[in-house]
Amino acid sequence: MKVELNEVKCITETAITIRNSRRRMTVPSEVVEILKLKDGDKLRWIVFNNGTVHIHKVK
Repeated sequence: MKVELNEVKCITETAITIRNSRRRMTVPSEVVEILKLKDGDKLRWIVFNNGTVHIHKVK
């Protein structure tokens, strides 16, 4: 996938914690601020056949 850096607002990483059937992930603070996320907001995960993942705030 080609990415135009002038279209990128931030690049960040996070870790996943898996304990038995529970899966947790911390949303990076930069993403929370940019998307203006608050308690109860939902994120939509779209996984493509090539392994690319797009995450969007559900409006």
